[in-house]
Amino acid sequence: MDGSWLGEVNHWHWWVLGIAFVILEVFSPAAFFLWLGIAAGLVGLLLLAVPELAWVWQVLAFALFSVASVMLGRSYLKRHPIKTDQPTLNRRGEQYIGREFTLEAPIVNGNGKIRVDDTSWKIRGLDCVAGSQVRVTGVDGVVLLVECPKK
Repeated sequence: MDGSWLGEVNHWHWWVLGIAFVILEVFSPAAFFLWLGIAAGLVGLLLLAVPELAWVWQVLAFALFSVASVMLGRSYLKRHPIKTDQPTLNRRGEQYIGREFTLEAPIVNGNGKIRVDDTSWKIRGLDCVAGSQVRVTGVDGVVLLVECPKK
């Protein structure tokens, strides 16, 4: 293969690639292919403006536009998080923050377990006796952080 077909790439090829990336985004669990699609579209615009651009520079432009669009996209989403009516969906431990549960066994040396619905959770907090009410105040990985009532 001599690579001569690379010289025949025009703006339409980049735009089709961009559309393919956007279609892939629909089936992807994370917003990533969208940014690559935008980068491919930008290379198509660049090639429309400068049709004699060599394929090596097109690929380099695609790489640079990809990195820039991913970084700009992540920055934008960090400053403007997506609002949802279920912010704790798929973050099960966070769904329990603020709820109170009764200890079946004491918290000893800062560690214990509680039963939440049909699941046993590891907990961390100040030592408490069995039968005490504890309130979930946070989550550290798969461990619920709890506080005991003041006596």
